[in-house]
Amino acid sequence: MSQISLERAHALARDVLRAAGCTPDSAEITAAALVAAEADGIASHGLSRLPAYADQVRSGKVDGSAVPALDWTATATLRVDAGTGFAFPAISAGLAAAAGRVAETGLVAVAVHASHHAGVLGHHVERLAEQGFAVLAFSNSPAAMAPWGGSLGVFGTNPVAFATPRRDKPPLVIDASLSKVARGKVMVAAQRGQPIPDDWALDVDGKPTTDAKAALAGTMLPIGDAKGAALVLMVEILAAALTGGQFGFEASSFFTADGPAPRIGHLFLVMDPQRLGGAAFADRLEVLLGAILAQPGTRLPGDRRLGLRARAAQEGISVPDALLDDLNSRCG
Repeated sequence: MSQISLERAHALARDVLRAAGCTPDSAEITAAALVAAEADGIASHGLSRLPAYADQVRSGKVDGSAVPALDWTATATLRVDAGTGFAFPAISAGLAAAAGRVAETGLVAVAVHASHHAGVLGHHVERLAEQGFAVLAFSNSPAAMAPWGGSLGVFGTNPVAFATPRRDKPPLVIDASLSKVARGKVMVAAQRGQPIPDDWALDVDGKPTTDAKAALAGTMLPIGDAKGAALVLMVEILAAALTGGQFGFEASSFFTADGPAPRIGHLFLVMDPQRLGGAAFADRLEVLLGAILAQPGTRLPGDRRLGLRARAAQEGISVPDALLDDLNSRCG
């Protein structure tokens, strides 16, 4: 493992994407997203994704020069066409536009389609919470989970995220995949030749496996068993059917350069807390969070993430040497 600064990691990611054929803006926004994931200790959504991202730009599966197209279909509904480019420029443009309007409307829905991997969904909602808005987000992804009782993948791991501002504190951010773990964690384990717990995934025969490569060929298990599978279905409808994105079983892999663009969808609901909860919202939120923290041994979601972020800013991040060599070789 090698230790590198966040600045070096960002420059390296940007250069890899530029060499693959991304525009400067797309490379900059996407590199920032990957490095932010590394800083928060979410390696499954960080630099480990970069070789696949670059290969997909080179093959044309991802349009590295796509410019998001924004269409206000009503006063408070915004449709964003990602143009088969990376998700980060499209989501950034859509949420920036929503932030400019939500003070007027109280709530704005942003539907993104023809998109790619949303990365750490919590990072998108966190940025708007820092501006005073509460945000709920949904995304679908290529098939990785079977319907409850089935054996063939239909849904992705379909993350959900929520963020709300707090008075004089960082936003509260909740971000969860609806599989027991994000599929990217299995990908990282496969890259490193490491086993996985036997309750994360099933192999192609529907049997529990500790082999990460066998898990990638099989299906992920949902949180909460049948109830979790129902939530996965809900997110599939919100993120894909409602936005015009492709369903998980229609979308090609985020991890390989072959095949057509995934063209998945994301849905964001941006809310002005003052318009919905009135001036008392901030006080009421702290009452709830205080009741949680009053119990010994409890903590709020995100505490660990913020600690890792602060540490990474000071000490940098650890990158596997093989990955670092691969990325350096792509910049020439």
